Amino acid sequence: MCVPLGCSYLFCRAFVTGLAGEGTLRTEDRAQAADRPLLPNSLCAIMAQILSIYGLVASVIIVNNTKEKMHTAFIHLGAGLACGLCGLAAGFAIGIVGDAGVRASTQQPRLYIAMVLILILAEVFGLYGIVVAILMITRSTMDVTRCRY
Repeated sequence: MCVPLGCSYLFCRAFVTGLAGEGTLRTEDRAQAADRPLLPNSLCAIMAQILSIYGLVASVIIVNNTKEKMHTAFIHLGAGLACGLCGLAAGFAIGIVGDAGVRASTQQPRLYIAMVLILILAEVFGLYGIVVAILMITRSTMDVTRCRY
């Protein structure tokens, strides 16, 4: 539930306001922006799709282990929360950075590389979440976690 919220915030904040705001530039900036391709400014929307794939991977792995014990279900809940909350944080971070970055790189094209680096660092939050979720899911099916009760 948290990953789609983060992805939708990212998409709304960065893609819609950033790319739609590109049309409200001054006329001399609009002439420079017309020469550049539109694909680099849609990088934030591509990253939103990557974040949603992280949540999909975690949920598919969890759904395959439905007939498990109760303590395994709690570990799966924790894995889903880890992936979801990390995806939410990454979505908010990429949305804010992408919104400001698209506007700034439209004004000053040199800032595009810095924006991409910051976006990659923000994407790592979602990657950490899926790694922790996969580790928790694989440990839950092994004999490492035993419930005494």
